[in-house]
Amino acid sequence: MTTGTGMTKEQGSSPMRSRSLARRRRRDSAARFWRQYRTHRAGLFGLGALLLFALPALTAPLLVGSDVDDVTDAPGGPLEDPSTAFPFGTDRFGRNLLGLVIWGARVSLLVGLLAAVLSVAIGTLIGVTAGHFKGWYATVTMRITDWFLVMPTLVLAIALAAVMPRSLLTIVVAIGVTTWPTTARLVRAQTLAVETRPYIERARALGGGHWHIMSRHVLPNVMPLVLAQTTLIISSAILAEATLAFLGLGDPTVVSWGALLQDAREAGAVSSGHWWYLVPPGVAIAVVALAFTLCGRAVEQVLNPQLGVSR
Repeated sequence: MTTGTGMTKEQGSSPMRSRSLARRRRRDSAARFWRQYRTHRAGLFGLGALLLFALPALTAPLLVGSDVDDVTDAPGGPLEDPSTAFPFGTDRFGRNLLGLVIWGARVSLLVGLLAAVLSVAIGTLIGVTAGHFKGWYATVTMRITDWFLVMPTLVLAIALAAVMPRSLLTIVVAIGVTTWPTTARLVRAQTLAVETRPYIERARALGGGHWHIMSRHVLPNVMPLVLAQTTLIISSAILAEATLAFLGLGDPTVVSWGALLQDAREAGAVSSGHWWYLVPPGVAIAVVALAFTLCGRAVEQVLNPQLGVSR
């Protein structure tokens, strides 16, 4: 039996069956990944810590309100000790530090995620193309990569942030364009290994071009490495954002954990003994960076079992 276009029902339903099969395979793959991931206790701890910070950050407008950083109508007095009304105390302007830490999580996590994505995107592009094309292109790009590797990353980021306008975009760009070399090196090594496999030779023999081979054969095989590298770089990006904000190179109009530490330094919290001004944002930075590292290690071990399992 044919349809109005002359296509049989079996032919018309074939694409639908293919899509259904693809969705089922993706679900099975995700379920298999989760079964393996949850055997890593450190990875589960890191995931739980991330949820503990991410959920309040996403609901911050409802939990603390959008005017938590308002200095003209602060709810408390300057530098009040922790109390029932202010569990984390207040800052030098009388603002609720608990609300500022929750609100600052939005900025710190967002900047860390965007900077890591930019860094991994640059590193993946350079690594895949250098591993595929080889020759003079690979030589030039790898020498540039080596130059970035030997240069202090933080110094380069500070230099970029100092000459560009002070904004969150500047911080993202400064971190992203200075932390990609490690990813480029790892992806290039994986690309070279993939390019030696027989199916790559068959794809070339069948007329596959450079773009086809890189996008359909090489990139899917390096994506597990890219995913694991992304989770690891996010922690470094969060630390870098906090450092730049602490040095006064961040956006002065937004609240982040690094900006809170800078405010505490300017208020003399260290010398005056106002520990509650320093401890919450500092602990938040350390815990989130550790959590992303634990998650990254667990993802890396699940996607590449040859690394060995450490629970």
